[in-house]
Amino acid sequence: METTVERNTQPDTLSAFGRFVRRFNVPNVLTTIRILLIPIFLWAIAGTGAWPDEAAARADRWWALVVFLLLMVTDQLDGYLARKYEVITDFGKLADPIADKLLMLAAFISLNLLGELWWTVTAVIVVRELGITLWRLVLARRGLVVPASKGGKLKTVLQTLAVALYIMPLAGAVAWIGHGVMAVAVAVTVVTGLQYMVDSRKQN
Repeated sequence: METTVERNTQPDTLSAFGRFVRRFNVPNVLTTIRILLIPIFLWAIAGTGAWPDEAAARADRWWALVVFLLLMVTDQLDGYLARKYEVITDFGKLADPIADKLLMLAAFISLNLLGELWWTVTAVIVVRELGITLWRLVLARRGLVVPASKGGKLKTVLQTLAVALYIMPLAGAVAWIGHGVMAVAVAVTVVTGLQYMVDSRKQN
């Protein structure tokens, strides 16, 4: 795939770090690293078993949590760097959302296989994400672009928090909070998906 970098034509007043980001296309590097580290996350969480009670299994859960949060941080960081230093590429536009969806899908399915999360939850989220992605492609073919809403960003935050709480090898109040946050995340996921469809039709 040809990589096109979008930049303005103003005089270059970037700092040394900004020039470094542009020269080595750091946002794309972070996106690629995020994709490559997803198997590490799967390896860390897969060997723990459901509701781990052994010290080694709990340690693996904490490592899985660290990797998951690190990957989510890189998701925010690569987008920030791409916008700030105007390193917007065709690869980034395609790979960044794919990396995000792969990570969340890997997390949800892992929790499903461990018996800690209903498959219905994952099904709802997958249908929503797939539906919105296909609808965006349809709109793109018509030359239309509907930007992500604040609700979509809230959805991502809630999903991330819910998954993090589920990964934690803690029972009691933390587990119940995780269930509550997950329920809210699923509701927001559905509502924002429907809202996106409505907004896109209004702009069509």
